[in-house]
This record gives sequence, structure tokens and C-alpha cells, in this order.
Amino acid sequence: MDSALAAIAAWMPEQRWYGGKGRTPALRRIGAWELPVAEPGVRAISLLVMDDAADPPVLYQVPVVERASAAADGEAHLIGVLDDGTRLYDGPHDPAFTDGLLALIRRGGRAVGHGAAAIGHPAIRTAADPSGEADAASPAGRIAASVLGGEQSNTSIVFSPDDAPPVICKVFRQLHHGDNPDVTLQTALGAAGSPHVPPVVGDVLGEWDDVGRPDGRAYGHLAFAQEFLPGVEDAWRVALLAAASARDFTAEARALGVAVSEVHASLGASFGREPASPDLIAAVAAAWRRRLAIAVAEVPAIEPLRGAIASSYARAETGAWPDLQRVHGDLHLGQVILAPDRGWFLLDFEGEPMRPMAERRRPDLPVRDVAGMLRSFDYVAGATELGHPERAAEARAWAASARQAFIDGYVAASGMDLTVYRDLLAAFELDKAVYEAIYETRNRPDWAPIPLRAIRHLLETGPLEASPEATDVASAPAGDAGA
Repeated sequence: MDSALAAIAAWMPEQRWYGGKGRTPALRRIGAWELPVAEPGVRAISLLVMDDAADPPVLYQVPVVERASAAADGEAHLIGVLDDGTRLYDGPHDPAFTDGLLALIRRGGRAVGHGAAAIGHPAIRTAADPSGEADAASPAGRIAASVLGGEQSNTSIVFSPDDAPPVICKVFRQLHHGDNPDVTLQTALGAAGSPHVPPVVGDVLGEWDDVGRPDGRAYGHLAFAQEFLPGVEDAWRVALLAAASARDFTAEARALGVAVSEVHASLGASFGREPASPDLIAAVAAAWRRRLAIAVAEVPAIEPLRGAIASSYARAETGAWPDLQRVHGDLHLGQVILAPDRGWFLLDFEGEPMRPMAERRRPDLPVRDVAGMLRSFDYVAGATELGHPERAAEARAWAASARQAFIDGYVAASGMDLTVYRDLLAAFELDKAVYEAIYETRNRPDWAPIPLRAIRHLLETGPLEASPEATDVASAPAGDAGA
């Protein structure tokens, strides 16, 4: 292993985006791409490294900046010092990398390849570069940039240009062959004129060696940039404050239901729809049962409920199923924001992180997104109850009204009669709650009562507490609370 890979291998386990927690990576260089830098003695390179310690191996993107001397802003983001004295820094925190990355996305063109290719695709051609074929060789100049905190699987850089709205660029850390739905779905929604995703700035598409591919090469998205909405908190935090103060949230929840329905309609029109096949139904039901088996083994409180949960899954499997289409795939309050005067925006269309990327690109069921958001409202109530037990009744009433309003908005906008799919919706909610029970038992045992209560509620009351217009179900995702 060369000294750069050795330094990165020692540094990676402490990074939030590294998936092999508690394990020392075994890195192998697959390729790299390089951005032009005007500063002497500095190189900005994005390394593609395979971690063979994982099973199966995982391909990571690691942008780095090589400097002959210490960085001007100190050593906070130093990865290590190489054998020849070169200092290696974390690229997203270094202007040599961030300036070049934004220029590549805005102008288009091709980065310098070292066994890997990187091509910028601007969403809008500028007057200075109408063809989009500009050489990526000269960054447009220094632009203030900062790394967004709190992310677990990718790295997002916020740019604050003087002459344009701020931009957020997501650098994908784990790479996969094929299009990333976070890029393709939001780009398609933007092209369709959807007001519910931030305007797209552009993306970077990469290519690298892959002995597992028939032609020996793989491709995938490396980065994606959109307009950034500063000063707007995700709806999980907003909803927590509303529930804690018993502030009515039904207007916002109803508008969110409308927004989700309109996004589903746009995705269906852009990517098409298809009937649910018997094989697909069987595969989804099998996944529910696999998750339930894991829960029974790890969460003792699930065992007495196993039969009732399995019966609910069986009813759903033999009941009505809507057409499949592309959906968000991991929808909860942490994935949406309410911007003043602009309404609801949906974010992060990458899909559920634990599912293989190939699965996340397949058509899915809109009720999966609906169930995820319903679970999210329930999680707000549960989190409020944990912090303020004396407000339990108020928090549960808040969640029930917010959930009903969300359903009312979704039904009004889509025209879908969710009562037809009540068993399917209940099964998706149960499956999500079972997943949450596993997660919380492993990571935050004090939070496990939230999904366990939701499971019992669903089994006791049934999937719907009907209103004349819509459907009430029960419950919101562990991801909202940092899961």
C-alpha cells in the first residue's frame, strides 16, 4: 500500500460516512480524477478506493488535496503526512478542491483522468458557455464553501457565491454502478417543472474499472448540486417544536400530503408505471417476513406479537396492490423542508441506505412513501413523550391530527382511495415499525417503546381510523431522530 492509501486507511474509520465501523479498512486504488489548481505545489484529486475488508467490498470516493506545505487554515482537516513530506488534506474542506468541483459542475467538461473519468453536466447552460463543453481547467475563482455537519453517508458542501443563490453539492462517498436516483429523480422532477425539489445546478458522472462488469468498466454519479435554502430547518425539528408546544400542524401536514402526491404524479409521468406482478408481491412479503424474524430474535417484546403481525402481512399480500412507479423510497420528516413563501420541498431521493442501489432504482409503491411519513408523525409524538411524559396525551393527539391531515391532503390531490389499500398501507407501517424496533434496540434502547407502541396500536385498532374523506393509519421513521 502506498503512503497515501496508508494515511487514508488510518483516517477513514473515524469518518461518519465510512460504513465499516470497528474495522480497519484494506484499501486498493481503483482510479482517480484530478481537478485543475492554479496554486503552485497543490493538487486536488479524488481517489476511488476499494475497501476489501468489507464483505462484499465497498468502493469509496475520497477527495484529497496534496500540499507541499501546511494549509493556510491550519491542520484540522489533515489526513496525514506522506513519505515525501507532502501533506494530505480532506478535499471537501479545502478550497483547492471545492472551487474546482463547483467549476466542473457549472461549466461542464472533463476532469483529468487517472484510471477514472469525471464529467461535469451543468443543468443550465450559461451565456459564457452555451455548449457546456468548456474545459474544466480553470476554476471560476474562490467561492466561500463549508461542509454541512450531521451527514452519515455522504458529504455535502455549501457554496455561497456573491452573484448567485447558494448551492449545496453532495459528494457521494459509496459509489455504485448505475445512475443514482438522488440525481436522476430530482433532475427529472426539475425538468418537469415540479415546485417541490430545489432547482438543480448539475452533476458529475464518473467511470472506473470494474472487473465484474462485462466490458470491464462501471459508471455512476460522483456528485450532485442544487440550490441551497439557507436558514430552513428540516420538518422533523419544526414538527418537534410544534408538538412540544401543542401548536396545530394540520395545515402544514395537509400541504405536505399534497406535495408528496404531486411528486408521485410527476415521477409516474416521467418514468412510467407498471402493474404489481405476483413475483414482486411475493418478494415484498418475503422481505417483511425476513425483517420480522430478525426482530423476534433481537427484540423480546416482538415475540408475543409475531402471529398478529404475520397475519397482517398475509392480508396485505392477498389484497389490492396499486401500480408501481418511481418513488422517494425513504420519506420521513427529516427529508422535507418547508421554505417560507415557496412551500414544501422533498430532499434526498437516494432511497433507503440499507437497500442495494439496484433495488433503489426499481419502481416501487407510492404507499411506501405514505407509510414512511405517517410513521414520522408518530415518532414526533414518541420523542415528545420521552422528553415530556406529562404531555403524552397531547403529543399523541397532535400526531393523530397531523397524520389525518397528511392523508387528507394526499387523497385530495391524488384522487387515490387509500381505503382500497388499507391492508397494504398497514403492512408497510408495521414493517417500518418493526425495523425501527430493531434499530432502537441495537442503538437507543430508551427509544424502543416508540415503535413498539405503534405496532400494538396498529394491531389493536386496524390500519384505518376512517374519516369521511380519507384514511388514518398509525405512525414516523427512526431516521428522523438521527437513526
